Amino acid sequence: MLKIAGIQLNCSPDKAKNLEKAKLLSVIAAERGAQIICFQELFTTHWFPMDINRENFHLAEEIPGPTTEAMQQAALQTQAVMVLSLFEKDPRGLYFNTAVVIDADGEILGKYRKVHIPQLPLWEERAYFHPGDLGFPVLTTRYGRVGVQICWDNFFPEGCRILAIKGAQIIFAPTAAAFASQGKWEKVICANAATNGVYIFRVNRVGKEAKQEFYGKSFCATPEGELVDQPSGAQEGVVLASIDLSEIEKTRRVWTFLRDRRPEIYGELLAS
Repeated sequence: MLKIAGIQLNCSPDKAKNLEKAKLLSVIAAERGAQIICFQELFTTHWFPMDINRENFHLAEEIPGPTTEAMQQAALQTQAVMVLSLFEKDPRGLYFNTAVVIDADGEILGKYRKVHIPQLPLWEERAYFHPGDLGFPVLTTRYGRVGVQICWDNFFPEGCRILAIKGAQIIFAPTAAAFASQGKWEKVICANAATNGVYIFRVNRVGKEAKQEFYGKSFCATPEGELVDQPSGAQEGVVLASIDLSEIEKTRRVWTFLRDRRPEIYGELLAS
């Protein structure tokens, strides 16, 4: 069995305080047996995309940078893999919503940049983030092969399908969801898990901020599309899930969706 964890944080405008709290909770998660730890979307900052403000660009940082360096030390200390979503400024001066995967030895294995960028009231993300340009990497960690789909990406099933075809066993889904959206999230995450025969762990923000109240309710879906356990509550803390990676192959032998694909007839997807 593999134990994985999601960290739900109530973030403040104090970036350093958020990072210290995240490090503390990662130690608690590891003490409870977690081998892979995923943090919510933009885990070191308050939810700044609630509006458009040029001052918020000072929250971005390069990778590697202060946050990844701190979490590399946390990975070494805990011997756990870390999956982090943060506001990235790359050397070209472009900005991305980026997930970094750090292996249990502290090495940065790679990163994924959020592909689908919403522009909605209180989620003014196109004002800050360029669409991801790194594709859909699958990263081999000490404990398993992982991919990432950040928040809005999960409603576009092509990403999960690509990750599954490339060998991902667990897809981590850091999110920042508020209001009455939990039912839709459960449906789409469980459907993506079932149609691809993978585990998907959705990790959501918690806490009341200036204009939103994030509700948590993190959960892990199995390759059968069922919940490993009931969704978490709305409190800050560690959400644990115990999974068995051998269930992936067992499920795919029964539900042969990947085998029965017909990619040669899907050209219409590109014809718009």
